[in-house]
Amino acid sequence: MQLFEELVEVMKTLHSPGGCPWDSEQTHDSLKPYLIEEAYEVIDAIDSGSDEHLAEELGDVMLQVVFHSQIASSEGRFTIDDVIRGIIEKLKRRHPHVFGDTKVNNSGDVVKNWEEIKRKEKREKKSGGSVLDGLPDMLPALIKARRIQEKVSRVGFDWEQSEDVMLKIDEELEELKEAGKLQDRDAIEEEIGDLLFSVANYARFISLCPEDALRKTIDKFQKRFRYIERELPKRGKKLGEASLEEMDELWEEVKRQDSGSDTKK
Repeated sequence: MQLFEELVEVMKTLHSPGGCPWDSEQTHDSLKPYLIEEAYEVIDAIDSGSDEHLAEELGDVMLQVVFHSQIASSEGRFTIDDVIRGIIEKLKRRHPHVFGDTKVNNSGDVVKNWEEIKRKEKREKKSGGSVLDGLPDMLPALIKARRIQEKVSRVGFDWEQSEDVMLKIDEELEELKEAGKLQDRDAIEEEIGDLLFSVANYARFISLCPEDALRKTIDKFQKRFRYIERELPKRGKKLGEASLEEMDELWEEVKRQDSGSDTKK
């Protein structure tokens, strides 16, 4: 706790009059982009497998929490102690199988209890208490799709087997094709959304994260396209001047390198 208290004091000094001009000008709104950016940098650090990188990025996220708390404290609204106290109380309240007398058999029971306690809290606050409450509007769409699907699954609204979800994907793909034939942009947009939602649902059903899957594909695409950018000048070509066939040839080349085989995939 001594180090954490030192961090709080450092932030208080930076944000106070006579401290850092930039820090003292910041507000909750101005810091929003940094909080989002730091959260994604933590994900990058996890993917990198570097403990040193992860420790650094977690520190940056912690700084954001302390920074927002200091802004509120300077305005007399709440302090970092209120933030910590609130999360401690929430953790104890939502883990009655650890801090109370509730019995559970597995992690599934834990999740069901957690969601029921959350709904009870919402009802007590007279905010409706919907199963779908608690998801930020600005959550990335694939993550939000998965979280919605998880929430409704816990109350029994789910497919029985993965094959059923796959059939839904096939159905949505056919509907997208039909909308494409009609060249109805509104219908195409709707069907693309339905297809993405169904694909996200399949990923969730087999315990995969659709956001991670798409991010890995994006990373793979970037790696392969950068290979094209590097190799074209070696062949006397510039990007934008090379034919599609020439770029496809390089694309297939890097694919073979990735697969460790000379056989096309």
